[in-house]
Amino acid sequence: MLCRRTPRVAPHGAPARFFPARHGRFASYRSTQYVRTLKGMGDTENTAERPDRPDYALQAALEGATAPPPPAPPDCPHCALPQDRYPTLHEGHWVLLEPRIVVPAHTAPPRRRWIITPDGNAMNLWDAEPAPGARCRIAHRMACPYVEPEDPWPWTTMLRRENERRAQRLFNLPDDRYLSGTG
Repeated sequence: MLCRRTPRVAPHGAPARFFPARHGRFASYRSTQYVRTLKGMGDTENTAERPDRPDYALQAALEGATAPPPPAPPDCPHCALPQDRYPTLHEGHWVLLEPRIVVPAHTAPPRRRWIITPDGNAMNLWDAEPAPGARCRIAHRMACPYVEPEDPWPWTTMLRRENERRAQRLFNLPDDRYLSGTG
């Protein structure tokens, strides 16, 4: 992955020094500083400030951080089951995590491991090797009964079936597969 470089303006007015941008909470702050620096230098073309960086929106979508922000209820739009909603490190993006499910990190597929940081944000570990004994959360999208499964892991298949049973009970609808004469 290429390292982006953004300017850091010294508080005492010294010349700007360049440091690699860090991913996470402060990356958008530094990009805002960069836009302001460019505007101050007369380069105003293509430097409009945006509410969300396009690469953050794509990254959030790839990670599954597509939950509706508050005040909308934290329910799955597909199965209507209530979930735990957490903000992600991508500003303005939220993720629905499976409630009360904390699993050993080595049993969750890579790029599907979520941890909750001390400040309450959800962070996707991607391909990072989990520490021995580490535990993580999984996104509801992985266990939703009405979303096509991405990774066929045995325990997520069982969790998906359990969620399907709970969703059917939520709506009190009998499943067509088990009714005779509805063929």
